[in-house]
Amino acid sequence: MRAFEVFRAQNRSQALALLGEHAPHAAVLAGGTDLLVEVKHGMRAPRVLVDITPVGELGVIELTAQGLSIGALATHSAIMRSALVREHCPALVEAAHTIGAVQTRNLGTLGGNLVTAVPSLDSGPAPLALDAFASIAAPDGMREVAIADFFLAPRRTVLRTGELLCALVIPSASLGKPTAFLKFGLRKGQALALVNVAASLRIAHGVMCEARIGLGAVAPTLIRALDAERILDAQPPSEALFAEAGRIAADEARPITDFRASAAYRRELIRVLTQRALALALARAGGKR
Repeated sequence: MRAFEVFRAQNRSQALALLGEHAPHAAVLAGGTDLLVEVKHGMRAPRVLVDITPVGELGVIELTAQGLSIGALATHSAIMRSALVREHCPALVEAAHTIGAVQTRNLGTLGGNLVTAVPSLDSGPAPLALDAFASIAAPDGMREVAIADFFLAPRRTVLRTGELLCALVIPSASLGKPTAFLKFGLRKGQALALVNVAASLRIAHGVMCEARIGLGAVAPTLIRALDAERILDAQPPSEALFAEAGRIAADEARPITDFRASAAYRRELIRVLTQRALALALARAGGKR
């Protein structure tokens, strides 16, 4: 492991200044549960770490005019404890429960999990299903990026050199939207997802609308199953329709074969979990299973 310097930023402006001053050799340090492992094993070799943990504003979870803002420094445990998240976006709590061990949840942050951008990340599908967006601080001001556009490739996001992810925002229109998150791994706890799925929908006049299906661990990045969503629009919910949506979602995905599972097995998981997540979202919408 190469030597590096650590600078502690006391506020957002100082963090941006430090990132700009030491670009492109600086990395952001928050919980460190991903970054320090990468540094230890030579996957990354930053010369400078900018520690943003003192920047309290980046850990705030609050309702704003835009919706529910979850600061990038909010830990998975903080999300699980948050009355606001439990009330308005319980699927995010369900996802946080599945992340690592309790020590990881106590240290690891939502922002760090998103920025690491591994295809199997558990904190991504539910925001996808809720039309969330990332609030990003840049040297010339703030910008917003839909979470569906945030991930470019494995371990690569839209963040530019010198930028800082500040918050994940669930828009006001999605607060309280019936949503379900399901994950399948090779064991019950501390497992990487073979497939994870989040589904959301609304029922109006007996038919479905605003259906969203977010898939993880099934392609190089998180994806929306857009074709599967389309067949649900303006249709009355049914077990047969959910089964068809699961089949289409499996066709849209690009799973791989590796030492943990075959592509064919992952496709079957996508089909089943999508169908189950839609049924659970429907139940939460007050519809019939």
